Amino acid sequence: MKKLMLIGRSECGKTTLKQALRGEALAYQKTQAVDYMDFLIDTPGEYAQTKNLGGALALYSYEADIVGLVIQANDQYSLFPPNIVSQSTREVIGIITQTDTVDANIDRARLWLELAGCTTIFYISSYTGDGIEELLQYLDS
Repeated sequence: MKKLMLIGRSECGKTTLKQALRGEALAYQKTQAVDYMDFLIDTPGEYAQTKNLGGALALYSYEADIVGLVIQANDQYSLFPPNIVSQSTREVIGIITQTDTVDANIDRARLWLELAGCTTIFYISSYTGDGIEELLQYLDS
């Protein structure tokens, strides 16, 4: 299975997605440091939100086969600048989490990921399981 690195702001659903992909019970858990395991690399949101920590994401991306830019469906902004994908030496996919929320704006989240350069985008609800199997199959291909 390909190794996936998850990048996104704090509380966008990266760790919950990690738990769902691994078949674990879903429970809130704050990622304080890079969590490197089996087929996933879970990164703290602060690494994407803090200019001085962004370089660590670039270094960890060399350990991944695929980088996943994670945006929750009800985010009010995107951390990812236009065409950021072109700077990666790895395949980059988009992941929209929390698609089951009442205030989800999936079209806006998709647009932000497309502007960042993502051509492959997954729509995920870790709580209902929607999209989990598709993402696992993609990592296994």
